[in-house]
Amino acid sequence: MAKREVSDKTILDEFVEDFVKIVEKHCKYIIVSGFVAIAHGRSRGTEDIDMILEKISKEQFVKLHNDLIKHKFECMQSKDPELIYTSYLMNHTSVRYTRKGEFLPEMEIKLAKDSIDEYQLATRIKLPFTGLDVYFSTIEMNIAFKEEYLKSDKDIEDAKHLRIIYKDNLNEAEIEKIKKDIRRIRIKDDANRTSRAN
Repeated sequence: MAKREVSDKTILDEFVEDFVKIVEKHCKYIIVSGFVAIAHGRSRGTEDIDMILEKISKEQFVKLHNDLIKHKFECMQSKDPELIYTSYLMNHTSVRYTRKGEFLPEMEIKLAKDSIDEYQLATRIKLPFTGLDVYFSTIEMNIAFKEEYLKSDKDIEDAKHLRIIYKDNLNEAEIEKIKKDIRRIRIKDDANRTSRAN
């Protein structure tokens, strides 16, 4: 079975920049996870780009959604922005947008869900090495999440790649602080949610 992913960096870059131009008119955002490594030259495909939005109201989201539709993007889950907001985003479930009529790439968006996400948004940064005019979560944040929380083989390789590129500029104390926060807030919260579901 063929992999469902895009490996052409130019297609991904254009998609991200076009999407971000619309989002930044409405709210703060950050690009996180795999695309951060890809934007730094890591050679691997992906089907989606992960974006976290600041917590916004339903009214703000409806305006954002309608602007995305006007610019020929569509949401895979629903055409109804109020339903997307209340049934997905408010329940910490991400939604995916694509260019109209295309399946890939996808922008997977979710709202900030805790103090870790709020910290990511407060410390967001543009990374000149990527050549992209978009905001990312910090390199330290990406490494910490990949090593402490996500932990798949792909994530560990992404973290290694970022460590090589930024080896002379990494703040290891910040990485350890973020990992501690991930254990204290995110992993604990995930465990509580799992135990409530059982």
